[in-house]
Amino acid sequence: MKKIIFASIALALTACNESNEPQKGAEIDSAVIDYTAENAEAWGNYMVQVSSLLKNDAQTLIDSWTTGGYSAQFKALAPFDCVEQMIDGMADIANEVCTAKIGDPYNLYMSGDTKRALYAVESWYSWHSRDDYANNIRSIRNSFNGTLDGTVDEESLAAMVDPTLSSEVAAAISAAESAILAIPQPFRSNITSTESRAAMTACADLEELLSVSLKNAARKLSETQLRRISDRFVDAVVIPTYTELAARNSALHQAVQALRDNPTDAGFATACNAWLEAREPWEKSEAFLFGPVDALGLDPNMDSWPLDQDAIVQILTSGNFSGLSGNSEAVQSVRGFHTLEFLLFKDGKPRTVK
Repeated sequence: MKKIIFASIALALTACNESNEPQKGAEIDSAVIDYTAENAEAWGNYMVQVSSLLKNDAQTLIDSWTTGGYSAQFKALAPFDCVEQMIDGMADIANEVCTAKIGDPYNLYMSGDTKRALYAVESWYSWHSRDDYANNIRSIRNSFNGTLDGTVDEESLAAMVDPTLSSEVAAAISAAESAILAIPQPFRSNITSTESRAAMTACADLEELLSVSLKNAARKLSETQLRRISDRFVDAVVIPTYTELAARNSALHQAVQALRDNPTDAGFATACNAWLEAREPWEKSEAFLFGPVDALGLDPNMDSWPLDQDAIVQILTSGNFSGLSGNSEAVQSVRGFHTLEFLLFKDGKPRTVK
């Protein structure tokens, strides 16, 4: 789960409005820091350290499910326990998108705390917030359908439960995804928009349908049906998603190494594209944030938000990266996807070589 810890240093903030363009307020040091010839060596080394940790964490995650044996452990649970854990994971991420990812910025902004509202918007260096949230909903779809491509497998929850309910769940998933994608870009400039409120409502409706109706329907299935559903979920959804996560984070690390070794604008653009590619399977895994990703602390290691930008700037200044491999909250706030996002992107675009 994401940590809600607000850094003490301000970013380049944007006013919330109904247009697609952010309205910038006053900027201070951490907001205006740029990649320059003076800090290039430290900047490059920091990017490589963070991307290496992401690569290692992603590999640890897939290894834990496969060679580490968690896949077999999960399948050995009582059949309903497996499927209940699946449904709870689906409902949890629908609720998180509603109440935290969209809801926290919305509530803070409406309370008048606009600065904290803007800090609470995840993935806004890259302007990728809306896509992250939509991929979270797709993670629910994948778990429900037993596939990664939107089709329904005959061994899935979608195929096993009553067809009327299955259609209702599919429609609710589609409605939540569409509502999120309808929010004007970037989300940080449209926190209180009509579309944001509609997205929260759609995600709340989906969460209720999953946690009540779908779970009740699962209780009526036979143990044989439940076992087939859970086996399909592991083999066709979890393991392929984590396999892709490991592969794409390895590619991201290579792109970042190349950027450090030969800094160019094109190199930043390539690394930014690699970050977006690596981010996708992570967000599509958030319907199953249980097992090793939780027990080993890999979620906060890879995806803590907000960041501690004071500490990031201090690390860049000192060039000391020795403490990044720890698991404390302080360390998790200066590593992971969003630290690399901060180092690669600015105002929704790749940084450039000065």
